[in-house]
Amino acid sequence: MADQTPSISRRTLLVQAAAVGIATVAAPMINLGRYQLFGQPAPQYSARAISLVQRSLVIDMLSVFTLNFPDQAKWEANPETFTEAEFKVFLDSGINVFHPAVGLGGANAYEQALEFFSRWNAFIAGSDERLMRIDSVQDFTRVKASKKIAVILGLQNAQHFRRPDDVNFFYNLGQRVSQLTYNSRNLIGNGATERRDEGISDFGAAIIDRMNKVGMAIDVSHCGDRTTLDAFELSKKPVLITHSNCRVLANGHPRDKTDEAILAVKKSGSVIGITGVRMFVRDREPTTIEHALDHFDHVSKLIGPEHLGVGSDIDLYGYDAMPAELNKQLRAGYKGSYGFREKIDIEGLNHPRRMFDLAEGLIRRKYSDANIEGILGGNFRRVLTQIWTA
Repeated sequence: MADQTPSISRRTLLVQAAAVGIATVAAPMINLGRYQLFGQPAPQYSARAISLVQRSLVIDMLSVFTLNFPDQAKWEANPETFTEAEFKVFLDSGINVFHPAVGLGGANAYEQALEFFSRWNAFIAGSDERLMRIDSVQDFTRVKASKKIAVILGLQNAQHFRRPDDVNFFYNLGQRVSQLTYNSRNLIGNGATERRDEGISDFGAAIIDRMNKVGMAIDVSHCGDRTTLDAFELSKKPVLITHSNCRVLANGHPRDKTDEAILAVKKSGSVIGITGVRMFVRDREPTTIEHALDHFDHVSKLIGPEHLGVGSDIDLYGYDAMPAELNKQLRAGYKGSYGFREKIDIEGLNHPRRMFDLAEGLIRRKYSDANIEGILGGNFRRVLTQIWTA
């Protein structure tokens, strides 16, 4: 074996830091009202931002546990390998509720979904001192007191629904959210990167009706424009956009939503979660946290801050921290219209404490404490309460 000094990744450094107990709020710095988190040299956060994150029920409506997929498979197969140090990074992130949905599909979508939910249920059951599953609105009231990380189970596609009764079946397995389509066409409707979008089919209308009846949230983040609008028109309950941005600010990116769709969010009484994925934020460099905040501002001015939330669309460390081969494989799975650049993440929103950066940014943009608490999770909690209540 070659004799060389090993490099330490950001992921490893933070996990090691947590293991020795320095991933906590440090003592106040000299500059009044500002604190340093996680024992890192920078950045520092205002007392107001820290208080907002700590007192809010923070919900990330699209955040997988890890983009290092072998790690996820290991945790699911052997929950005891999810270490205390790894768990502490989740706790210290300030995020209380994760929605770790992924995109599944193809000829065996039903079998894939069965495996996905069975593995997640096994992981949660095997880590019951650290994890809890959100099944009802009452579960939101006990998340913070439990000192556990909560999980809302969902999928970024509904191709596993072969007939309306399957909605009931997967609801009974714990599924509480489902996108109607991923980027491609299925029997329900069309995805965001399809060449044409004819909207929701008759079968799709039946699936929407059944989702309304059982109380499963409909998500249209990856749907095409007509499919998105049809879902809002057909659903009797609010329709979520868990993780997307404003198309007008990103030079027409197909994964972002039109102002017409954003106005439908208001009419539905729903919420759109803003993501920090680089190409969904801006089509050129520089692309910074300030440009991501522009998307919050655009939605706020168009329909009000009570319709805003967070759907980061990353794990705690971001796409750019993925193992290189996995990152390459991920990029290869998307059409050219995605417009990948050298980086996928935005500095400031690509690490475990990103909710503190976001709170600080919203403070800079003059949002009130009540509006920031809503954006951090209160708004998604409100709309999920409406959807999940008969």
